[in-house]
Amino acid sequence: MFNKFPNPIHRLPAAFGLAAAFCFTLGAPTQAAAQVAGVRPEFFDATQRWLDNAVSSVRPSGTAPLRMEVTVGELDSRLRLAPCARVEPYIPVGTSLWGKTRLGLRCLEGAAKWNVFLPVTVKAYGAAWVIKGNVAPGAVLTEADAIETEVDWAEDASPVVSNPSLWVGQVASRALTTGQALRQGMIKPAQVFQAGTQVRVVARGSGFQITADGQALSAGVVGQSARVRMDNGRVMSGVVLDNRTVRLEI
Repeated sequence: MFNKFPNPIHRLPAAFGLAAAFCFTLGAPTQAAAQVAGVRPEFFDATQRWLDNAVSSVRPSGTAPLRMEVTVGELDSRLRLAPCARVEPYIPVGTSLWGKTRLGLRCLEGAAKWNVFLPVTVKAYGAAWVIKGNVAPGAVLTEADAIETEVDWAEDASPVVSNPSLWVGQVASRALTTGQALRQGMIKPAQVFQAGTQVRVVARGSGFQITADGQALSAGVVGQSARVRMDNGRVMSGVVLDNRTVRLEI
C-alpha cells in the first residue's frame, strides 16, 4: 500500500498523502463513541493499531528500515459525539502521516453523522548525519563536520541527506549548530569559479572528445549549467564538472 522513497535525498512518503479508508464496526451502537470528558472512545485502540501497522513498513529506498513510533492524541474535550456503530478513519487531503499531523474520523452508521480530526504524531528513527560543531553560512562541509547517530527523520519536513557523498563538499546555506541533522534545505552546491575565469571546455559526442579553452560568463557551481565564451566568440552552455572544467554535450 505504501510506496518506497525514490532517491537518496529522502522525501516524505508520497503514499501518505493519498486518501486511505478503513472501518471499525463495534458490537453495539450504544458502545460506539459517546465522547465524555476524560473517557477515551473505544475506536481509539483500533485506530492506534491500524496506524502502527500502516507505518511499520515505511522504508526510504537504499537505507536501513526506520524505527517508527505513532502516538494518537485526544479529541477536543468539548466534543460530544453521538453513538456510532461504524467509524471510518481517513487521511485528509493535503496531509501526510509524518511528523505532527492529523487523521480524520467519520461516522458512517449512527443516528447522527459526524466528522472529526484526531491529532497524530509519527516519529521515524534512523541513522543520519548530525552536525558536531558550529558551521558558518557559506562554509564547505567536510567529513569532520558531522557524526552519524540516530535521529527522528520526521521531526522536520526537509528530507534527511543520509549519504555522505551528497553533503561532503557542499556549502552550508545557513548557520548550522551542534545536534542538527543534515537535511536538504541546509546545504547547496559549492561555487567553484567566478564569471571571467578561464576554464577548459570538454565537448563529447558519439565516439569523440574535443578539449578547448574558454572564458566563463557566469559563476560555476558543480552540477549546474554555466555559460562559456569560446575563443572564436561563440557562447555555449555546459555542465560544471569541477573548478576548471565545463562539459558540453554534442
